[in-house]
Amino acid sequence: MRLSAMGDVAMTVPVLRAFVKQYPQIKITVISRPFFKPFFEGIPNLSFFAFDEIDRHKGFVGLLRLFKDLKGLKIDAVADLHSILRSKFVRVFFAMSGKKTAAVDKGRAAKKALTQPKNKIFQQLPTMFERHVKVFEQLGFTVYITEPEFPEKAVLSPEILELIGKKNQKLIGIAPFAQYDSKVYPQDLMQEVINQLALDTTQTILLFGGGKMEIELLYSLALNKENVIVVAGKIKFQQELQLISNLNVMLSMDSGNAHIAAMLGVKVITLWGATHPYAGFSPFNQSLENTLVSDRNLFPKLPTSVYGNKKVVGYEKAMRTISPEAIVLKINGILDNHLEF
Repeated sequence: MRLSAMGDVAMTVPVLRAFVKQYPQIKITVISRPFFKPFFEGIPNLSFFAFDEIDRHKGFVGLLRLFKDLKGLKIDAVADLHSILRSKFVRVFFAMSGKKTAAVDKGRAAKKALTQPKNKIFQQLPTMFERHVKVFEQLGFTVYITEPEFPEKAVLSPEILELIGKKNQKLIGIAPFAQYDSKVYPQDLMQEVINQLALDTTQTILLFGGGKMEIELLYSLALNKENVIVVAGKIKFQQELQLISNLNVMLSMDSGNAHIAAMLGVKVITLWGATHPYAGFSPFNQSLENTLVSDRNLFPKLPTSVYGNKKVVGYEKAMRTISPEAIVLKINGILDNHLEF
């Protein structure tokens, strides 16, 4: 079970891919929101069960109904990779019926120590991938994720090819948004990044996002640049996944798009403001050298939050300590030198 959110659901995929390869005799059923079903397509011995939070599985009665629905699948063990109230209820129902269960340890105390302004314990915490592995260990399955395999790049449809234009271009994805402002790189600096990248006409910059306001901002970033294309709002989500799988590199905030690209085996550069990769949310199989963090000498309270939802007065400009030149240098390093992580 992992019911939300997009990036967190995406982070389950590499572990599940490793699991089904190492235990081909075991069937996995993923329980999540229907929107996330495309994440898991093509994984052997894995089926998807849609959690209907709006109607059938809403409220306590709905969770009882969810348990009954799942019980019909003859489930032997439950891995709760979410560990929120709703998933706990379902997990307890299964435990009471004699099934083996295990839940993720989110390490809240250590994360609090990492983000507190005083007496901060600044150290790398276990990644979410490592925490997921621990859940399966509790169920008796040792999962190794150090030598991952990724799906093949998707064959792009004529519709997508028409959207992105020239073939044989280097494809750079940029996802400049996040749920909280404290994780979003300033728009004027992102414009500088895009301006510099667009000077090289052998590469195409694809802008990802969602929602009316975000799409409007993306069009302003792409203005008067033939090789900068707004993808948001033009293709279906599954097509976005296919396109992301073909990127040479993705530039993202600490957000869902980073994890989507990483689960598809794409090289990812992430930008960090109020949050920090030490909290365990760095994208899968990516070098820490490609996580560009705000200057802790100037802003010593960083990270101020695990999720970016806490605002700290005076820290609004922390991400301005990440220069556009440093970002472009990282991107060009991956494109030109074919760096392997």
